[in-house]
Amino acid sequence: MSEHDIHHPHDKLFKSGFSDPVNAAAFLREQVPGSVSERIDWSSLRLESTQFIDSQFRQSESDLLFSAPFGSTQCFVYLLFEHQRKEDPWMALRLLRYMLRIWEKFHEDHPDAAGLPVILPVVIAQTAGKWTTSSCFLDLMCIPEALIADLKAFLPDFEYRLIELSQIPFEKIIGTPDGIMVLRTLKAEILKDLLNEAVWDEVLIGQVTRTQFEYLLAYIYSRDIDKPHFHRKIQGIQNPQLKENAMTLAEQFRQEGRQEGRQEGIQEGLQKGLQKGFIVGEIRAFQEVLGESPSPEDILFGMSMQELDQLLVSTKAKLPGRR
Repeated sequence: MSEHDIHHPHDKLFKSGFSDPVNAAAFLREQVPGSVSERIDWSSLRLESTQFIDSQFRQSESDLLFSAPFGSTQCFVYLLFEHQRKEDPWMALRLLRYMLRIWEKFHEDHPDAAGLPVILPVVIAQTAGKWTTSSCFLDLMCIPEALIADLKAFLPDFEYRLIELSQIPFEKIIGTPDGIMVLRTLKAEILKDLLNEAVWDEVLIGQVTRTQFEYLLAYIYSRDIDKPHFHRKIQGIQNPQLKENAMTLAEQFRQEGRQEGRQEGIQEGLQKGLQKGFIVGEIRAFQEVLGESPSPEDILFGMSMQELDQLLVSTKAKLPGRR
């Protein structure tokens, strides 16, 4: 859907919220030890480019790199959003590769620097189950137990901060309203519960920026949800201005969806479009026979073929002689 409907919706939603250093700082400052966090000037957090970090996992991850003053020097905070559904037991190795790229780029840009900056790796995982993989790099090494103490000095080691959205209660997610709503929405998507009250918290939504609200609604609308229920959620919003904005956006998404549906129908073949139109017509005709108010065409066309088939079956079942 226009600029919001990107091929990688999780990536787009994540970056729409956390590319803003204010949102990132409010969240990240609580994810590192207090003694470290106190030395970081979070108010000066700055977004850096990650284009130089080559990765074969771009389809299942999003990353953001921030720099900030750290006492008399600076540090980096590398935030990786992992949106593949299963945990990666080699995550620490992936992070080490990315951290090396960051250090190499820093050395290239600052050849006269006295040393390398600290990198704090933080991983947000959008996985359904709890991770069992250790977050310590050293645990990837096959070391005879009797030699651990002697070999440790020769081996690289670090630990990344792992944040599992599925394991955090909605109300425990911290940060700015924009950041909280992004993470609540991504958590709800894991649970297949995007119409959850925690996502539709009107008090919190009222504090979200207009741009972020658009991204949130576009993301929810693009997922596999009950579209009529989605529209009822919007109708149930109490704040008049918020409700008006939501209804305007929903109508925009619906129209764009219909237009995309038409284009897809042309590309994939006229038969599919005709089939959907036929089912919509059948449903509305049966509803009229039953004395029901026919469902609006816009809502019906916004439903998937599976949803339409289910609605057609349930409508037919109400006809005389069908019981």
